Formats: sequence, C-alpha cells, structure tokens
Amino acid sequence: MAKSYRYNLFIIGLLFFIFGFITWINSILIPFLKSICELNEVQAYLVTFAFYIAYFVMAIPSSFILKKTGFPKGMALGLVVMAAGALCFIPAAIKKDYLLFLIGLFVQGTGLALLQTAANPFVTILGPIESAAKRISIMGISNKMAGMIGVFLLSKLLTDLSSSIILPYIIVTATLIGLAVMILFSKLPEIEPETTSETSSSKSIWAFPHLWLGVLAIFVYVGAEVIAIDTLVLYGKSLGIDYDIASKFPIYSLIALTTGYLIGIVTMPKLISQRHALIVQTLSAIALSFFVIFGNVNISIIALILLSFTHAIMWPAIWPLSIEGLGKHTKLASAFLIMAVAGGAVLPLIYGQLAQTYTTQSAYSLLIPLYLIILFFACFGYRIGKKENSF
Repeated sequence: MAKSYRYNLFIIGLLFFIFGFITWINSILIPFLKSICELNEVQAYLVTFAFYIAYFVMAIPSSFILKKTGFPKGMALGLVVMAAGALCFIPAAIKKDYLLFLIGLFVQGTGLALLQTAANPFVTILGPIESAAKRISIMGISNKMAGMIGVFLLSKLLTDLSSSIILPYIIVTATLIGLAVMILFSKLPEIEPETTSETSSSKSIWAFPHLWLGVLAIFVYVGAEVIAIDTLVLYGKSLGIDYDIASKFPIYSLIALTTGYLIGIVTMPKLISQRHALIVQTLSAIALSFFVIFGNVNISIIALILLSFTHAIMWPAIWPLSIEGLGKHTKLASAFLIMAVAGGAVLPLIYGQLAQTYTTQSAYSLLIPLYLIILFFACFGYRIGKKENSF
C-alpha cells in the first residue's frame, strides 16, 4: 500500500514538474516578445492573459471530460493538448507572429487546465486532508524546480526568437507525448472522495459560501504570484538593471518559492496548521508589498523576490480549506477552483495598465487589496457556512 502511495505521488509529481516548466518560462517570453514585436506594457502581458484565461474557459469542460475519461486518460489527453500548443510555437517563431504565439499559449493552458483539474484533487484526496498542504507543497517543489530549469534554459536560448526556439519546442512536444503514453500505462487508480456526508450530498454546490470565497482567494493569489514573478524582468529593466542580470530574477523567485514549500513540508501540520501558516504568510506578504512600493531599487527588487516565499503556502492551504466537506461536489468544486487561475490572466493586465499610466513601481500597489482578500478568507471566510472545522 505504501509503495503504491509513493508511486502515485511520483507520477503526479512528474506532472507538476511539467506544469512548472511550461508555466514559468512565460517570465522569459514576455520581455522577448515585447522587444521583438514592439509591444507596450499591456500588450506584453497578453502572454499571461492568453495562457491563464484558458483555465477559466476550460475548467468546467475539463470536469465533464474527466467524468467520461477518468483521471489517468484525462491526464494523458491534457498532455497531448499541451503538445499541440507547443507545436504552434514553431511556425510562430519562424514568422515572428505574436498572435500565433498567443494561440499556442492558449492551447497549452487548455491542456494544463485539464491536467490540473485532475491532479489537484488527486493529491488532496490521496491522504488525510489535514496533511493535504504538505503533499501539495511536495508537488510545488517539483513545479518550481522545473520552472528554474525552464527559465535558465530559455534565457540562454532565446536570442532571436526564430531558429533558436524551434529545437527546444520540438523536444518539449516529444516529451509531452512520451509522458502521455507513460500515464496511460502507469495504472494510476481512479480516486473518489473518501466520504460523502448526507448533508453535503443533499445540498447544492452553491450552498457552500466557503467554497466561493476560496475561489476568490485562489483568483487573487494566482494573480499576485504571476505579477510577482512574470513582471520581474521588465521591472528590473525599467529600473536600469542590465537584462543579463534581470533575466535571472525569476529564478531567484522560484528558489524563494521552493524554500517556502520545504519549510511547509517540515512544519505542517505538526508545528503549525495550514490555516495559521496561511495567515502568517499573508501578513508577511502585505508587509513586503510596502517595501516593494516604497523601497529603493535594491530593496524593492529583493522584497518582490521574497514575496514568492510567502506565496508558497497559499495554494496548498487555500485549496483544502475550500473543498473541505463538499463530498460528491469535490470534483466540480475543483473545476471552479481551477477556473480561478484566471486571476493570472486578468490581474497582470491590470498591473500593466497601472504601470503604463503611472510607474512600474507604484503599480505594485495592486497587491495590497489582493492579500487582504486572502487574509479575510484565512481568518473568517474558510468557515462561513460550515458547522465545524478541524484545521
């Protein structure tokens, strides 16, 4: 049983590695596309919009697809869709066609929406919900390690966005297809919620206020996380920092995230509950935001990078708090939570507009209300509509 548990976690960890590699290379694509395609601040962040809006569009359809295919086949299908998106980058690079790049990003996001709709509840339900944040933190380490590798490699390879990008994306396409085949033969189990109470079974999914507050919390959290990482290179350049230096900033952020995950694995839930950890880290994020907004160049950059450390606990804690006690509604609730990843599409565009209208530094004021929403959820929102809560 233990061997099977570890094997299942390994397979899902491999998928989270793919999530990270595909997701975080956007931080390098944005400045290159801005330069090559002569884009303004708002247009440049259409990269994040095209990628993350797919989660909003495809999350609910993904839940229905998973009902038809089951978890393993649905994950394999998601990988194949991602491979199709990666293929779009080849003609886009040859033609330097921004629209085709955006289409490829949307298709990749579509595949990721399907994968994440399956993988996140899989990790949550695989063991006790009290330790769900620890398991998701392990997945987060895999995700961010892949992001570091992807950012490092792409920052070295993207010199002209033409021939240099073709081979990497051919390799990415082949890898995704190979993983799809591996998933099909991996014999992953179909996992259903362990218990379904009569109360949760008889109630509509709309009757759980804590779920919808959790959806809002995920929306603003993802937006804040994407802003903190994907704006770093352009922000550094706007402050006069050389591109060769600024291009490495996302790697430092991912290191900060990984450190946060490691601490979470060690401390939760033995030393601190996932909810109390969420409160502490959200308060820390609010404090760091003021340093980002009002600090000098060095302090502002360091504080922006350290924000990623505070983000590490947010997804792992918000997710299980949101789906607790939903019984048969767990899969559909997971789809709504995945839809909320669209925060990574909408909020960076708002940041871009603020940066274009005012300054790139003052635009980070947007982060304060986002963290206040998360803080409300962690302190009060998670329990609204619940009769009791154990963590």
